[in-house]
Amino acid sequence: MIYTNTNIKVIAFDADDTLWVNEPYFRKTEEQFYTLLENFLTGHNIERELLKTEIGNLGLYGYGVKGFTLSMIETALNVSDKKINVDIVEKIIQLGKNLLEEPIELLDDVEQVLSALENKFKLVVATKGDLLDQQRKLHKSGLGHYFHHIEVMSEKGEEDYLKLIDRLDIQPEEFLMIGNSLKSDVLPVIQIGGHGIHIPFHTTWAHEVIDTNFEHENFRIAEKITDVLEWIG
Repeated sequence: MIYTNTNIKVIAFDADDTLWVNEPYFRKTEEQFYTLLENFLTGHNIERELLKTEIGNLGLYGYGVKGFTLSMIETALNVSDKKINVDIVEKIIQLGKNLLEEPIELLDDVEQVLSALENKFKLVVATKGDLLDQQRKLHKSGLGHYFHHIEVMSEKGEEDYLKLIDRLDIQPEEFLMIGNSLKSDVLPVIQIGGHGIHIPFHTTWAHEVIDTNFEHENFRIAEKITDVLEWIG
């Protein structure tokens, strides 16, 4: 299905797991974390406790590796009844540092799509996470020159997108958001009158998973990022 709307002026891309690999690195780190605490709880129970702690801390730390690392430490203290050895705390801190140093692996055909779109639309990055970390990843990715604007958001709700659209000096119907999270990248944008393309990624953080069969004239699901070019290129 091809977009018939010709008013789209700005295309925003999510970063993590839309432009480059991210969540699999977190999953690898989580598995290492579970191993460190295997004497206290099973991996499944630690996973549940970690997720609960992360969600509880979002309002304080936001999204990103630093908040994730603090949540791992807090979880370790909780499940061990504060009896965790300081050596394990040091190892958890090192897990966080290792996560910050993971290489940037671009997803297939990302640069091809950005190159095809950059002279036709204003391209922006709209992503959640830690500002310093996201800036570092964008710099290491080599993709920064494609984007007119970089927005690192604390949340991705309707009001957040309306503020972004206002800064871009456009109307909601002139805005298209592309990302791997239906919850954060697509639904809020559709609800304010914009357009959304969902590109599912094989690994998604549990907090971003929603169960819904969503249909809307401004919504598309892409199997791969190059599908975008068939619809709007």
